[in-house]
Amino acid sequence: MISLAIGILITVVIGAILFWVIDRFCPDRRLAQLLKLLVVLVCLASIVSRLLPTLGYPSLL
Repeated sequence: MISLAIGILITVVIGAILFWVIDRFCPDRRLAQLLKLLVVLVCLASIVSRLLPTLGYPSLL
């Protein structure tokens, strides 16, 4: 259970770092919004794929 929490925390921290990088280096607002949406979707998919085996569902990967 600790490794699950650590994995989710790492995913959230990497997502936050990517948000900062997008805000800092992307001059176009529309592109920045699309990139942020992509980051959110990838992070959510990562978290769900980590949670599914603990809930009794088979792993996606």
